Parts: sequence; C-alpha cells; structure tokens
Amino acid sequence: MKRNISIAVIGIMISVAVIAAHHENEVVKPSKISQSDVSGDIYNRSNMVKTTHKDGHTSLDVTTLVSSSGEYCTGMYRSEETHMEVTEPWGVDEFFYIIEGSITLTSSDGTVMTVNSGEAASIPEEWTGQWDTEGYSKIWAVHSEDLSYCN
Repeated sequence: MKRNISIAVIGIMISVAVIAAHHENEVVKPSKISQSDVSGDIYNRSNMVKTTHKDGHTSLDVTTLVSSSGEYCTGMYRSEETHMEVTEPWGVDEFFYIIEGSITLTSSDGTVMTVNSGEAASIPEEWTGQWDTEGYSKIWAVHSEDLSYCN
C-alpha cells in the first residue's frame, strides 16, 4: 500500500513538473480583433457569452486576451438598450472604443459625457453614476486586481 502511494506521489510530481515545463516553453502570442470580428463575426466564437440582464436587455461578450497575471483582459461587447444606475464603484479600470451606437455617462456629480461611435473613453474603477444607451458595440480593455474579473 505504501509503495502504491509512493508511486502515485512520484507520478503526480512528474506530471506537475512536465506541465510546468510545458507552460514555461509556451510561446506567448498577441491577440487580434480583425475587421470581420469588428463587423460582428466575433460573436460567432465558441467563447461568446450571451447574458440576459435583470432589466431584460441582452448582451454579447467575447474575451480575446487574458494576461498571464490575470489582471488585464481585452475583448468585444455588444449591448441592447439599457439604463443602469452604478451605485457601487465600477470596480475596474476600463478603456473602450465605440464601434456602433453611443453611451451617455452621467457621473455622480451630475457631469454628463456622451461617447459616440468612433470615440473612446476610460472609466476609473472608482466611478459611480448612470449609464444610458440605446445600444452599442465596443472594443474593451480592462485592468483589475480582482483576478476573478478577467477569468
């Protein structure tokens, strides 16, 4: 019995070493969002997540890259018309570029900013306010120390 446990432990240790060596030798590659992806083909990928939110609107989200640290990720997102009150801090530092539609962001101090198709914006993780849109599609990049966000 002890011998079988020892063999199992040695087997696990060898497997872990092989897996670790494999990951160390992996080639790290950049990620691309092509013109056909921007046109909507990206939402046909197997990792596309479709969500129906509490207010009834639907969104499509595709992650294209997650950094090895898990703190940075990129992708594309499409949303139907929605109104959202952001009463808790946004929680991530986000940069986005609007492909279609627009988003109106009203900060908690009343400042209003509208981001239209062809424009970009950045939202700090501490932001609170109101998010309004009649629908949009965006390319996004997020940084978060909360490793669960990108994974």
